[in-house]
Amino acid sequence: MRYVVIMAGGSGKRLWPLSRQGEPKQLLPLFEGRSLLQLAYERVRQVVPADHVLVCAGAAYADVVAHQLPDLAPENILGEPEGRDSLNAVAWPAAVLARRDADAVVAVVTADQLITPVDVFAQAMDDGFRLASDDPAALVAFGVVPTSPHTGYGYLQRGADIPGYGTASEIVEFKEKPDLATAENYLASGRYWWNAGMFVWRAQTLLEQLRVLMPQTYEQVTELATHPDKLDAIYPRLTKISVDYAIMEPVSHGRTSAHIAAVALQIDWADVGSFAALHEVLDHDDSGNAIVGTVVADDASGNLLINNRPGTVLGVVGVHDLFIVHTADATVAGSLSASQQVKALADRVAAEASEELA
Repeated sequence: MRYVVIMAGGSGKRLWPLSRQGEPKQLLPLFEGRSLLQLAYERVRQVVPADHVLVCAGAAYADVVAHQLPDLAPENILGEPEGRDSLNAVAWPAAVLARRDADAVVAVVTADQLITPVDVFAQAMDDGFRLASDDPAALVAFGVVPTSPHTGYGYLQRGADIPGYGTASEIVEFKEKPDLATAENYLASGRYWWNAGMFVWRAQTLLEQLRVLMPQTYEQVTELATHPDKLDAIYPRLTKISVDYAIMEPVSHGRTSAHIAAVALQIDWADVGSFAALHEVLDHDDSGNAIVGTVVADDASGNLLINNRPGTVLGVVGVHDLFIVHTADATVAGSLSASQQVKALADRVAAEASEELA
């Protein structure tokens, strides 16, 4: 059977003070009253029924997840006691699903992306599911067809095409975020896709790779699936590492009997990881301002202006290409071009002002 796991962890510090440990970016209702998590759930419901959707998120906001997704069964919300990077956010659900269904084929998607059109996404997911079902040795990634020489994404180097599964190709290697000249060469070659950070695999296949490559983690997550009451004792001891470093890259280098394939996502794709990215995806007024909440702007253009404090007004005059975010207990402003520095600013707030404010 087919299942989908939505990874909804992370604190999203680059969107501080909107996004906090207790209210991460994927839960913020910024998109016509809906959150990124709700949009992700709507997408995957085109592929699997509601009872085959799981969400892996921080235990601290499991209640918010349940409120935003009322159709989700309580046992399908997997609350992490603390974040242990993406390997454990995929390995733990795989162990849970393998115990429920020995033939489970699992798609892993993230909750911090905007993807359109949904029908193209659903077709690519179907191709990935079919490939992983038919080839037990395949770990299937998804590659976004690049539209620019972006230096902020990892890349997948394509090998031979795999007939019968849409746009599927073998993957030769995972590439780290490149410099501009390298990214331009990747784009010109036509043999590289952006790594979307989404996957499909048989649950048992992923667990077998884990058994070979990280046997201690394998033992721990399989014990968790059998004894969920041990979650608080076991989960914080899991090795903190990404699934790319722990599984996908070693498999691509031939360290196990599995292999990596990928299916193209020919979509509009935005990873909402900064205020600059958020400004790009929100609707703009005639002056290029993206506005959320009660804001009055005069002689202002190209800004992201967010007032997240009900009963107040944010007024701006004579400002251009800035982000200004006003919340109940913190306000941040800066150049959109410097929005990647907000994470470091949030860390400074935690160290120099108050951990609670960050």
